[in-house]
Parts: sequence; C-alpha cells; structure tokens
Amino acid sequence: MATVDTAPAELHVPVQTAPPPRPAASARQTTPVRPVTPVERHAATPAQRPERSDHADQQEQTPSTTLIGSVQRAMRLLESVAGHEHGAPAKQLARETGLALPTAYHLLRTLVHEGYLRRDKGLFFLGEAAERLSSSGAKQKRRSTVVEALAHWRDVIGVPVYYAMYREGEIEVMCVSDTPGNPAVEEWADFRETGHAHAIGQCLLSQLDESARRDHLERYPVQAITPYTVHDNHTLLRRLDRMGRMEPVFEQQEYALGTVCAAIPITIGPTAATMAISLPSHQADRLMDATRRLQSEIGQLLGSLAISISI
Repeated sequence: MATVDTAPAELHVPVQTAPPPRPAASARQTTPVRPVTPVERHAATPAQRPERSDHADQQEQTPSTTLIGSVQRAMRLLESVAGHEHGAPAKQLARETGLALPTAYHLLRTLVHEGYLRRDKGLFFLGEAAERLSSSGAKQKRRSTVVEALAHWRDVIGVPVYYAMYREGEIEVMCVSDTPGNPAVEEWADFRETGHAHAIGQCLLSQLDESARRDHLERYPVQAITPYTVHDNHTLLRRLDRMGRMEPVFEQQEYALGTVCAAIPITIGPTAATMAISLPSHQADRLMDATRRLQSEIGQLLGSLAISISI
C-alpha cells in the first residue's frame, strides 16, 4: 500500500514559462483511448476496496441485535395485565410498562386479535390463548413435582420407582425413574392389557368398585403371562376383594420371570393412582423393607403431591 510523505513541502513560486510546442500531427497518437469503466477500475485496485472489520462482525453477533423489541414490549404488557385480576385500562398498562400510549394501544389491539388478551368496557384481561399457556405451564409444573419425587425415592431407596394411574378405563404408567444399576422392568407385554399380572395393575384395580373391575376384565380378560400368573377372572376378583383398600400389593414373577414388585395405593378423591417398585427376584428379601420405606416417604410428601397427582 502506498504511503504518504508527511515531511513539510518546500514553498515554490511559480515562474511564467511559455507553453510547450504542440507535437506535429504525424507524431500524435492516432488510436483513440478507450475510457476505463468503473467496474474495471474497481477490479484493478483491490487494495482500495473497503475491508470488513472484525468489529463489525462482532457487532452483528451481539445478543442484543437478535432481540425483537416489539415482542419484548408485548410480553411486558401481558405480564402487566396478568397482575390485574379485575382488568386494567390501556393508559395504566402503558404507564406500568414504560411504553408510549400509541405503542401500547397498537400492541394491545394485536394481542386481543390473537386471543392473548380480551377487552371488556375499556379494560384488558388475559384471553383464552394466554389461559391455555398458563394451564399447560401448571400441568408441566405438576409433572415436574412428581418426577422429582420419584427420582428422590429412587436414590434414597435404591430401586426403580413407577407412578401409574387408572384414567378413563385404562391403566397408564405416567412416569418411571430408574438407573443403569437398578433398571426398570421391561414392558414386554402391554401394561394396559396385563393389569391382572403386575402389582401396578392389581393395585389400581383394587381401588375400583366391583362394576369398574368387571368392566375392565371384560375388555382385558385374564391370560397367562408366566407360570405364576393368576389363572382366571374369578380368582383375580376374589384376590382383589381380600386386599385391604389402602394396603400394598405384592407380586412375584407374575408379569416377568426373575422380577418381584410391590405397589402402594394412592387414592385422592376419584383418582386411583399408585407408586410402585421392582427388584430382581434374588433380592426379594429387600422388597418388604423397601416398600415400607416408600410408604413413609410418600406420607411425608403426600400433601404436596396431592395437587400434582393427576399430572
């Protein structure tokens, strides 16, 4: 790249001289000179092209440039509306969020149009779309409470822990917490169809009335799973009748050979649920103590689990 001489220039006084003589016609250039186009001039001087600075790249990659201001302002308005159970006017919401009133009006109208807010007599309230989000968030929080409880019991007792419910006529295993060292029982036969064979299913069926039990067995009749499985519907119903309503249910190799299980009934209102554990059959002597420990743990947390039990 050329450098500029910064030394001070000497002062020269111009002297009048005669203009140089014009060259003879024969000496003049006869081939016309084609002007250089801007494109050619640009290509010929690559050193003069503006270079992209690293600073510019860093500016483009800063997090602030990826944020959308209108979304941030809309979220602030939603939070402000959520804080007013009886609604709030646009002017108050604009003041609370620090927005110019025209901007607040524009965003509020958009949120009403999308269903996240509703307007009634000049006041703004949360709309159905926002309430659906809130409901989903509450459901996730309840599930998180159960998941954390199962993980805690898994670690404290050292066994896989299961949570299941009887919902709309079906046995549903909602959550399982295990470790590589203490793996859960593999569902090799559908839990819903084999409730008669495992502790989870028997525990849930024991919490139902006789009519609901018979309805379930008509849809999912008893069938042999292992040599230890109960043989028929009548035998199963008699077993269920003998069970104490809130007593643990124990099962040994009825669902899976080499595995013993126990399930603890949890009934909250109309909801039939259960927490269960499993162990390899060679550790069957641990099953009773582990079940009692789980009962104790559930009793300590049942109050906080009550609102989360339906997930």
